[in-house]
Amino acid sequence: VLPVLLAIVLGIIDFGYAFFVQGTAAGAAREGVREFAIHKNAGSATATATGLMPTGVSGVSASVGPSGCPIGSDATMTVSWTVTSITGFYTALLNGTGSYQAVMRCGG
Repeated sequence: VLPVLLAIVLGIIDFGYAFFVQGTAAGAAREGVREFAIHKNAGSATATATGLMPTGVSGVSASVGPSGCPIGSDATMTVSWTVTSITGFYTALLNGTGSYQAVMRCGG
């Protein structure tokens, strides 16, 4: 009974953390693309998005486009990160790259 209970608890921890990071990435991408759509500054937008990701998440990167964000076009921000197991129990299942993409109309 104990091994099954332990596997369930460790699974809840690992997958709960994975969903937490994905949800945070969604908010980070949304704020980053908003920054870019309003201020048209790609450096500031990527800094905003990567700065909002949780501490300890590795491989965080952000990209934004199109260059210059012409009014009426759609700005797109993609936030990527390395998915890992925090308990080490589900490393084979939680190993890879996660990404989230947000889109917003340029010009406010």
